[in-house]
This record gives sequence, structure tokens and C-alpha cells, in this order.
Amino acid sequence: QVQLVESGGGLVQAGASLRLSCAASGRSFSSYVMGWFRQAPGKEREFVAGVSFSGSSTHYADSVKGRFTISRDNAKNTVYLQMNSLKPEDTAIYYCVAALTTPRLKSGGDYWGQGTQVTVSS
Repeated sequence: QVQLVESGGGLVQAGASLRLSCAASGRSFSSYVMGWFRQAPGKEREFVAGVSFSGSSTHYADSVKGRFTISRDNAKNTVYLQMNSLKPEDTAIYYCVAALTTPRLKSGGDYWGQGTQVTVSS
């Protein structure tokens, strides 16, 4: 089992940047594929980005491709989401997710953090 704690959310203006962090504890961090999901009010949760065990492979939702970058530091048991050129439609609660495989990640993952709010004003 792994515990996940997100940080770094906040209120920013459109065009600004934020970096989210997710600290993991518990079983070996490098044994998990990691990712970020988000859920906006009244909308279903959606996959945002994922990163492989080593960090060598990443994948993104089309809506964030070219603006967001996911990375991980296995020595620090931490995964990051660098968000640039933020738009009001990026407003959501962002969740850090761990999974044993990439397919499991994309289908909803195995472990979730409590979430961090990101609000982008126009």
C-alpha cells in the first residue's frame, strides 16, 4: 500500500504557472506507475498525465499536451506536475494517483491522494 499527499495548488490568473507535488510513503515508490487526474465541479474525473516507473516515459491528455509536464524523483518518492499557460478550464481538484500498471492507471489507479485545488481566473 502507498499513501499520497499532494501540495502546490492555489489561485492563479490565466497564463500563469503552478507546480504540483505529490509525496508518497509506504511500499516502494518505484514499483508504481504514477499519474495525475482532475475533477472539475459537475464534471467527471479525467486523466491528465502519467509517468512510467523510471520516469523515462510520459503520456498526457490532449487537453494539456504541450502545457503540462509530469516528472518523478524516485530518490525523493515524489511526483510532480508542472503546469504552464494555465487556462480557466484547468480549474479542478487535482489528484495524485498510483497504479501497478499503466492500463490500471488510466482506468482509475489503485491509490489516490486527497487532492489539491487549482483555480485559474480569467
